[in-house]
Amino acid sequence: MRILPIALVTFLALVGTAQASVNPPAGHVPFDAGFAVGVQTYKCDGAAWAFTGPRATVYALHGKLDHYAGPTWEARDGSKVVGAKVSEEPSPIGAIPHLLLRGASTTPGQLGKTSFVQRLATTGGVAPAASTCTSATSGKVAEVPYTAVYTFWRAIR
Repeated sequence: MRILPIALVTFLALVGTAQASVNPPAGHVPFDAGFAVGVQTYKCDGAAWAFTGPRATVYALHGKLDHYAGPTWEARDGSKVVGAKVSEEPSPIGAIPHLLLRGASTTPGQLGKTSFVQRLATTGGVAPAASTCTSATSGKVAEVPYTAVYTFWRAIR
């Protein structure tokens, strides 16, 4: 599968180039990374588009992960990490922002020792224009394609 080598090269190129505010603190090391392909979902409430969550597959070095609302990442062994936003930086290309999330809760397994999740190299995923959310489109759901590189960090033992 060609996507894994591409994700690895992208990960290695990005680890040292992220804005300082979206880098984990000292004492943490990356243990997995992957390229995500999916959608960011928004719902029109009649006045604005509200973010409802992501739905993506992360093609990680240690196997596929499912990514969904929470935000949650789930490995094939059933382990999960739920993130809580620490910081964000605007994407340099106008896509969804780069993020640093702490592992707010985890379950044992592949993702069980996750301390931070970093989202970089984003494309797409931005909410539709506010002008497209009106009383006539209230309740409409928009799925906006996006890609990103996710890096999973753990504390140094």
